[in-house]
Amino acid sequence: MEGLRQRGIDLAFAVAWGLVRRLPERVVTAVFHRVADFVVRRDGRGVQRLRSNLAVVRPSATAAELDALTRAGMRSYLRYWQEAFRLPEWDDARIVGRVRTVNEKVLRDAHAAGKGVICALPHLANYDHAGAWAGRTGMPVSTVAERLRPESLFDRFVAYRAKLGMEVLPLTGSDEHVFGVLAERLRAGGFVCLVADRDLSERGVPVEFFDRQTRMPAGPAALSVRTGAPLIPATLHYDGPDLVITFHDPIDKTGGPARMTQRCADAFAEGIAAHPQDWHMLQRIFLD
Repeated sequence: MEGLRQRGIDLAFAVAWGLVRRLPERVVTAVFHRVADFVVRRDGRGVQRLRSNLAVVRPSATAAELDALTRAGMRSYLRYWQEAFRLPEWDDARIVGRVRTVNEKVLRDAHAAGKGVICALPHLANYDHAGAWAGRTGMPVSTVAERLRPESLFDRFVAYRAKLGMEVLPLTGSDEHVFGVLAERLRAGGFVCLVADRDLSERGVPVEFFDRQTRMPAGPAALSVRTGAPLIPATLHYDGPDLVITFHDPIDKTGGPARMTQRCADAFAEGIAAHPQDWHMLQRIFLD
């Protein structure tokens, strides 16, 4: 039964990737909005978790305000999937033209120094679009992806991101090889982007996040310390049809990886607090 379920999931994604890109964008947007609203009304486990996470971000929100924010959050999450199915068909002009940036000079100056750059991001808006934009503006991305089941679905996502111009290394737990490859890319002046607001290893660094305790991966900070590459947090949000990327100031290496990870968490919190509806966190993140 598990094998049948996984094949069904893979088939569903294959159909969506083929169908969604062939329909007019306004039609797809309307359909995805309805699907998002339906999912919110069903109030399944993922929606409940999204609402509880958003309640931490907006502790003073009324029940009605939190319901509206959860609905907006699910629509934003489904927008990510809509764009994932359509992005491979976008031309370079559209990929670049639909991105606006804040403080981009921080990123470009760091890259020009030749030591490589590490960008740490939370699950905000569409980081695949951000990666495609980076590659088409002179900074091809190397990144890491969590292995998905079934394996064929993971392969689809690797191929999808490769088509967008990204190098994807599979995360296999404590695989030192992945860390070593990323370090090599940085020493060669490359650009490494890592989604880093949720610990998948249970060995993450304890941090304070929205006045609550959680753990975040130490990988970005550890890479920065080992290679000398600057670590720059980035946060994303949607503004109409555009994706806005905000680059925060480079993280001071004082205090080592643990303190650097806390500073990343602070930058993430700033971006999420400003645009909570675009934080796609449907899993447990806070320890309490």
